[in-house]
Amino acid sequence: MSQLLTLSEAIASHARLQPGKVGTRDSRRSLTFANWNDRATRLANGLLALGLSKGDRVVLLAYNCIEWMEIYVALARAGLVAVPVNFRLLPADISYIALHSEAKAVIAQDDLLSSVTPIRQELPIESRCWIHFGAPASAPTPMGWTGYEDLVAAASSAPPLVSVKPHDPFALMYTSGTTGRPKGAIRNHEGNALLALATALEFGFSRSDTGLLVMPLCHANSLYFGLTFMYLGATVVVDDRKSFDAEALLQTLSRERVTFTSLVPTHYIMMLGLPGAVKARYDVGAVGKLLISSAPARKDTKLAILEHFKNSRLFELYGATETGWVTVLKPEEQIAQLGSVGREWAGSGAIKILDADKNEVADGEVGELYSRTAYVFDGYWKNPEMTAQAFCGLWCSVGDMARRDPDGYIHLVDRKSNLIISGGENIYPSEVESVLGAHPKVKDVAVIGVPDAKWGEAVKAVIVLHDGHQALEAEMLEYCRDRLAGYKRPRSVLFIADVGMPRTATGKILHRKLREQLATQVQT
Repeated sequence: MSQLLTLSEAIASHARLQPGKVGTRDSRRSLTFANWNDRATRLANGLLALGLSKGDRVVLLAYNCIEWMEIYVALARAGLVAVPVNFRLLPADISYIALHSEAKAVIAQDDLLSSVTPIRQELPIESRCWIHFGAPASAPTPMGWTGYEDLVAAASSAPPLVSVKPHDPFALMYTSGTTGRPKGAIRNHEGNALLALATALEFGFSRSDTGLLVMPLCHANSLYFGLTFMYLGATVVVDDRKSFDAEALLQTLSRERVTFTSLVPTHYIMMLGLPGAVKARYDVGAVGKLLISSAPARKDTKLAILEHFKNSRLFELYGATETGWVTVLKPEEQIAQLGSVGREWAGSGAIKILDADKNEVADGEVGELYSRTAYVFDGYWKNPEMTAQAFCGLWCSVGDMARRDPDGYIHLVDRKSNLIISGGENIYPSEVESVLGAHPKVKDVAVIGVPDAKWGEAVKAVIVLHDGHQALEAEMLEYCRDRLAGYKRPRSVLFIADVGMPRTATGKILHRKLREQLATQVQT
């Protein structure tokens, strides 16, 4: 019976076929495929020597760095399950994920030890299985921690005697929790391999590419593109800055001769907003493909991207941790189909838009988006109820509401959980946000429902203005008057600083968190 290669086997293959080629690098060091394969083997053996065994979960907490690449391969080789954790989470949130996943080990970067030290006593993890990395070689090992490099140096270079099957779990990817407590999506080895191959086919990637990972490696976006390049034997460059730096990104694109990267609209806006003289310093001619995702992008943003990256083709994807990629908006469709996330692509099976009774709706009508992909997740860890809610037979949904036009293009409307019901009318925040977002003074906007004695909920707009601009509530309300039906128009507007807008690691606004913040302010 034929089987797809696991990530571990793919890296071992490239170590044999192109041992001297640089497989991955960050700003501190690089690894050839031979080095990468050897260190991953040693780390796998070191973890098993601590008493871990196949199927055990390992919490990973780190900023972007090359160690992610070693760890993902090492865990796959040892049959261990990665539990990547968003470094922005509070200790209590990290504790919840570690306890819920029943983690048997923690690997943490030194800069983030303060996030886990307060919760060590809450977690039933053996003291030797707390592993740290990232301190200077001369620095003493923190009390009660096992050194990552010590583990690698002392371990065997012989492949571990662990049989890892395609359907074995690779990772528990805890969702960002837009609807409450995060859920652990189970990703298996075969699904990841199929997704990587489908991505390579749709984008036309090859082993000659150099991909830059800017989005957090604890998140599905960077993991899925990283897997694609790893399977192909291309070079993966990890952007290891702890905060986004627009000019530094341009410098990296130029210096590393990057051929692809994935960014959110905010990244592009910041980069393209640099002075012309600054942008002119960096040659981005090697960039042949770009992705924009995770939030809607305006026409002027897309045109500015294409103007600056003259040799590049722009793609837009819609997908989720659970489903992988579902739709693609291709380069030639970017302007003609503005506002759409594209059509189902070659790598996905099909799409259905269903009503509350799980019947398909007509084109143009809003319903819940379900997809059928070959690389869908295996369900939520220890959560059969939410798993059952996510599936309708072979079809999977993450709660996004959408409509399909007669040409098959999908238009996302909103998250089902963000729906506002005012006076019995359904209002999708994204529709209101798209109107206010077109105002020249508005940098970003979130629309939420707030309690209202008469209507049940009232529409409230929370706005971030562009630097140097001022506006009044009345101005924004008047702007909506002729652009939205009366029941959809905001009843109030709040202006906040950009730093006050709660977001996921990929820049998506957390409407639930915003509602909670405003409710707390009202109570106090």
